[in-house]
Amino acid sequence: MLNALTLTVSLAALALAAWCGLAAYRDQPTKDWHFIGMAVVTLLALAQLVVGVVRLAQGGEADEGTAIFVAYLLGAFFAVPAAGFMSLVERSRWGSATVAAGALVLAVLEVRLHDIWWEG
Repeated sequence: MLNALTLTVSLAALALAAWCGLAAYRDQPTKDWHFIGMAVVTLLALAQLVVGVVRLAQGGEADEGTAIFVAYLLGAFFAVPAAGFMSLVERSRWGSATVAAGALVLAVLEVRLHDIWWEG
């Protein structure tokens, strides 16, 4: 995996979590700008998914197994879109809080992906 990409996805996810957490604190639902932020973070996660699959196709191996690595990649990719969908269902401050939580989950999954694919 690319350490720079993992760090970028993590920082973008944390920024999105802070932004949506602030909206929840201010009693605001998710707005169009939040969805643009979610799209950017999701595109970064998609780039990481592609890089991870390409690395596996080139013969790379994760320390803890391919199945676990792919499961974490897919979980990282779907974390923010799933939270975004839930925020559409809950059009209150709790929708923003849900996106903030989903972005935090993504940041934690990124740390775990880094641990699984450590290249020393």
